[in-house]
Amino acid sequence: MFELDFYTLDDGSKPVEVFLDSLDDKIRAKAVQELSLLEEQGNQLREPYSKHIEGGIFELRIKRSSNIAHVFYFFYVGRRIIATHGFVKKTQKTPCAEIERALRYKGDFVKRESAGNDRQVMKDE
Repeated sequence: MFELDFYTLDDGSKPVEVFLDSLDDKIRAKAVQELSLLEEQGNQLREPYSKHIEGGIFELRIKRSSNIAHVFYFFYVGRRIIATHGFVKKTQKTPCAEIERALRYKGDFVKRESAGNDRQVMKDE
């Protein structure tokens, strides 16, 4: 089992929660179900549910009838999965702006985690 966390912005909001709240009830339920599947299977989850995009970023594909939503995520130390944000896919190709946002959120998360670990080491010394 993996631990699923949502990336948090500086203002305390979580883009994945905002995205899930914006979905209609049926696709939101499907998204929650597939996020649970991701938490259970982690890096063993494959297509059609999950696909590697680039730079360690993956997308969770959520399909219900003609609606297709995607949630970006990455793996972090200790069996952690960090979900960055989601979007409703309207084109064949994943928009570059969405990939760039996921990479930016990942970089920010790793930077903040490293800074937090540095502070912890200084406290322990």
